[in-house]
Amino acid sequence: MIRTALTELLGIRVPVVQGGMQWVGKPPLPAAVSNAGGLGVITALTQPNPEALRTVIRETRAATDKPFGVNITILPSINPPDYEGFARVAVEEGVKIFETAGNSPGKLIQFFKSHGCIVIHKCTTIRHAKSAERLGVDVLSIDGFECAGHPGEEDIGGIVLLARAAQELKIPYIASGGIADGRGLAACLALGAAGVNMGTRFMCTVESPIHHNIKEKIVASTEYDTTHIFRTLNNTSRVFKNVVSQQVVAIERRPGGAKFEDVRDLVSGARGKIVFENGDPDYGIWTAGLVLGLIKDIPTCEELLSRMEREAEEIIDGMAKLVKAKAKL
Repeated sequence: MIRTALTELLGIRVPVVQGGMQWVGKPPLPAAVSNAGGLGVITALTQPNPEALRTVIRETRAATDKPFGVNITILPSINPPDYEGFARVAVEEGVKIFETAGNSPGKLIQFFKSHGCIVIHKCTTIRHAKSAERLGVDVLSIDGFECAGHPGEEDIGGIVLLARAAQELKIPYIASGGIADGRGLAACLALGAAGVNMGTRFMCTVESPIHHNIKEKIVASTEYDTTHIFRTLNNTSRVFKNVVSQQVVAIERRPGGAKFEDVRDLVSGARGKIVFENGDPDYGIWTAGLVLGLIKDIPTCEELLSRMEREAEEIIDGMAKLVKAKAKL
């Protein structure tokens, strides 16, 4: 068993968090992750309103007696969701662990901490991590450039970010982006992390609520099968390289650039949702990380986490054997 600051704080066996994912973080997946020893996370904004989230929390609690969390991500929006309502309902339902991400999370963090909750905040720079640390979060999730979704605009890879986190941060942090197996877990622990956050890898599990065709597409893909959209709009997002994302990139590269209105229909969240429902990987935009190149199967969450735990322990034991006592003179 690997014991870290994360496992002790959250009361979990394996130092692995299933990150919040739009349209994916529904009860079957977080319940399975938590039952397998990790921390499952419900994605609040996948639900249409706070009362729907209340129902989902109750469904998840009926499926596991282990700790699980709720993700609330604050993103730019013409019509912002009822963030306060989602947060209030989750607290009312007894959720004690929250994953936050996005812009200006101060009010949410303050609300959760005032109710004795644990907050894991996702950051893509050490600057933002230190700001969140000052706001009182308990754990930082450090997203490297390899991650799916929004990696920030600085393009800093995970190895450097994690080493910088070790230099600068005073609270526990976990690694996010590019992790799919026990080797990745062991490497992140060596870089000072207290655990890891995985998204794309959990999409490709038996309990993941997405179409089986998409899972098979993930297995068949490589680390070369993602692309960045919104680069020219300073809102970079790593997504699966398909017909639609290539169209978006082409529009952004036109002379004079592009405005969001030029790609609005192509990047519609509704189209991305349908990808996971109808199994057509070219129907819309869907996020995926470079970790595509490491995913070779579709295990249950129990099989995945047990394998990761065993692999990490074997690698850590093997590394310890590299250290030889110096000969005494």
